[in-house]
Amino acid sequence: MATILSMKDITKTFPGVKALDNVNLEVEQGEIHALVGENGAGKSTLMKVLSGVHPHNSYSGDIFFQGKKCEFKNINESEELGIVIIHQELALIPELSIAENVFLGNEQSNKGVINWHETVEKTKALLHKVGLPIDPQVLIKHIGVGKQQLVEIAKALSKEVKLLILDEPTAALNEEDSENLLNLLIEFKKQGITSILISHKLKELMAVVDTITILRDGKTIETLSMEKDGVTEQRIIKGMVGRDLRDLYPERISQPGDTVLEVKDWKVFDPENPHQQIIHNADFYVRKGEIVGIAGLMGAGRTELAMSVFGKSYGRNISGKIYKDGKEIQIENVNQAIENGLAYVSEDRKKYGLILNDSVRKNLSLSNLFRISQRAILNKHEEVKQAETLKTSMNIKTPNIEQKTINLSGGNQQKVVLGKWIFTDPDVLILDEPTRGIDVGAKNEIYKKINDLALEGKGILMISSELPELLGMCDRIYTLAEGVITGEVNKQEADQEKLMTYMTRSRRS
Repeated sequence: MATILSMKDITKTFPGVKALDNVNLEVEQGEIHALVGENGAGKSTLMKVLSGVHPHNSYSGDIFFQGKKCEFKNINESEELGIVIIHQELALIPELSIAENVFLGNEQSNKGVINWHETVEKTKALLHKVGLPIDPQVLIKHIGVGKQQLVEIAKALSKEVKLLILDEPTAALNEEDSENLLNLLIEFKKQGITSILISHKLKELMAVVDTITILRDGKTIETLSMEKDGVTEQRIIKGMVGRDLRDLYPERISQPGDTVLEVKDWKVFDPENPHQQIIHNADFYVRKGEIVGIAGLMGAGRTELAMSVFGKSYGRNISGKIYKDGKEIQIENVNQAIENGLAYVSEDRKKYGLILNDSVRKNLSLSNLFRISQRAILNKHEEVKQAETLKTSMNIKTPNIEQKTINLSGGNQQKVVLGKWIFTDPDVLILDEPTRGIDVGAKNEIYKKINDLALEGKGILMISSELPELLGMCDRIYTLAEGVITGEVNKQEADQEKLMTYMTRSRRS
């Protein structure tokens, strides 16, 4: 096969950190090429260099595409050659239709007048190619994340893509949508389209890719052929983190104490449609020192349940009872939830967990300003002291606590979110997808921290889409389907098949 892309000795520096250090990448025409590494390894930065997000002269090294040297000044120049990148945060406008989004910036027009018939018909053809039979005039806000991902790919196809770059494309997708997307990449391969896939889901990668390039600390470690090199997950992990991580889920001796949180007969209705019930008569409890999982398919109501319990931050017409240490408590808002010893780590750290343009210091202290204030005056010295302590205990990799949080890797951002809530000294932590979109090394560190919190006697309620994660971490697991708790399984009896059986039970059956 011919080489379609060659990146040679790429070096990119940001203030205080060398993000890429003489990185080399070779991609063959028509292959699916995986780019893996821990958060902060330089994967996304390398792809931003390639696509012109980081323009020529902001880095050193050379890029050759289809045999020609390229010096992209912006993303438009790379797209003109057929290099299209789909970022982890989808770049769609919710209030516009699918057709409008697909041809945004590439309008089908004649003398400045948009031809809407042509726009809709071309969008239909593109949606057919990506396997999405849907009206092109439906608004983006009315379709799910999996379908939005396919719209992004249709948008890429409209630009006559030759090299498709996908950054964590399945991070927010359920198992079925993920499988459909990966099958689509295989179809594109048959059509001669080359793909570069960035993902932390190693099982998915190994099922579809031809070649894997591993980055670590901004450097190329090795490139492996799936066909020739006998690649295993363990070998990839060792290359990513520089050590074996056989015990991804660290062992913990479980010694649950008294019940710290109990929720009874919990009902929640949709905030937009007061007649639609989202959670149906949920009963569950968490003991001190216990890690309890909630498993369910996308749309089962896991996040809605968690947010409704955490100060009624989701839903309306909420009813039921919450008990803390055996006593009924009233929680009408988030402040009352925090006062009663609850903390909630959101599944969307960038939207709900962090103020990205603020410093690590401010993000860590934000949840408990009372602790570092006296007579409503912030004690800056104490704030710095507490932030430094949390930075060390959470192993947050940052040049200093004044670094803007937006400049941290995903794994380190997640550590900041967890550290922020630990600063409130909660009795119960609700962790919603605590390791979504982060690498195996950062996952291992967060798992150890969760275990440490359980050993301190905290009650942990953990929501995850990854069944191996729940099986590896939890003492008990509740299953949720269509807003109903359909099962409760102890660790000793739990396996993926049993959990999936309960997760797919219909409340109508």
